[in-house]
Amino acid sequence: MRRLIYILLAVSAFTACEKKLDIDPNQSISQENALLTEGDVKVTLIGAYDGLQSTTQYGGDINTISTLIGNTEDIRFTGTFAGLADIHKLEITAPNLYATTTWAGAYNTINRVNNVLSALDKVTSSQEERDRIEGEARFIRGSLYFELVKLYAKTWGDGDNGTNPGVPLVLTPTTAITPESYLSRSSVAAVYTQILEDLTTAENLLPETNGIFAAKGAAAAMLSRVALMQGDYPAARDAANRVIESGVYDLEESFEDLWFTFTNNGGANPGEYIFSMTVTQQDGVNNMNTFFGINTSAVPGSAGRGDIKILPAHLDKYEEGDERGEFFQQVGNNLYTKKHLDRLGNVLVVRLGEMYLTRAEANFREGTEIGATPLEDVNAIRERAGLSPLGAVTLAIILKERYLELAFEGQGLHDAKRTRTAWSGTPWNSPLLILPIPQREMDVNENLVQNEAYL
Repeated sequence: MRRLIYILLAVSAFTACEKKLDIDPNQSISQENALLTEGDVKVTLIGAYDGLQSTTQYGGDINTISTLIGNTEDIRFTGTFAGLADIHKLEITAPNLYATTTWAGAYNTINRVNNVLSALDKVTSSQEERDRIEGEARFIRGSLYFELVKLYAKTWGDGDNGTNPGVPLVLTPTTAITPESYLSRSSVAAVYTQILEDLTTAENLLPETNGIFAAKGAAAAMLSRVALMQGDYPAARDAANRVIESGVYDLEESFEDLWFTFTNNGGANPGEYIFSMTVTQQDGVNNMNTFFGINTSAVPGSAGRGDIKILPAHLDKYEEGDERGEFFQQVGNNLYTKKHLDRLGNVLVVRLGEMYLTRAEANFREGTEIGATPLEDVNAIRERAGLSPLGAVTLAIILKERYLELAFEGQGLHDAKRTRTAWSGTPWNSPLLILPIPQREMDVNENLVQNEAYL
């Protein structure tokens, strides 16, 4: 029987050295039997999570690409994966494998979500259950469109948001490929409007706690990122404050306790994690570990490739006594971040420390003290890192704390773009810091317009 037909066909002919073979998840079900019952809808939602945790998505590649692209100031890439090497050197071409699989994987997952949302009427056990399912589906779709528009389009405010091409908005299930399937790119403004609608709805519908799945705080945290990217500081502040004030999450007492380093956590998420991708022996791959980790007897349990090495110039940015500046693993002459050493550590998507820094920045820019003063929030992060509290803060201090706290978590590039700051010497609005629309998509869809650097 035919499987669910996704908006983009799976990328074929991967070479063994360049990418692991993607296997259709067990959660996929045939179109003839799909979405007839509440159970079918729940199975399809689990399939959407399976897509979200794949290596091409939040299983690692989205954050790896965001960290690697043009980042010659902090890291050195020494791996044999040509697609990632080209991303690091800003020598990307339209057929780049990682640009292709990230795009295809996102739309694959979005289509699973669209199937869920099209069949909500099958969820009849309770309104609470229907709300939860819709909230989780909208969280996944809104989050992925946010990642797509950041990676494949000009940043918010770089020119006209209403005319700059974003990405195609696919909001209904694709069950067959027809001429109508070949959509053009919606504007950046239209994509952000959809992101905000999805994530706002998700926050309103989701429960406060939801096991390993998306909960209310995850949607609010993602909304804070979206608003910060748009320069909507009141909205960013308020969303971050909702997460902090919810009481569901706690700052870890020690920076080291934030990370899976073989001796802590026992497989459970730290209390600071708002949303992450679960990794187990049976299911899930931590692709942050694959590239940032190191396979050596000195680091038991890692199994990483050691492709991304930390440069001395990055270490020079920390103050003396900063525990974050000591959270690195020396192997021979090479240095690695300890944030991604455990191959079975869950892949972090967003955590509470970021919310404190978002609230601090937004309050500072607005001259407000919602939840706390900017100084109090910054000092909470600094003192956790073993540093003395400051007596006053500036915007530059807040942004530096954010840069160091969130290093190698996939946020630096997007922060540079939104603050109009050069990224490793490359202008924030350089067309080279945007991925190409995959060549295979351009070949089959004449309605797509290629990004400037790849014309």
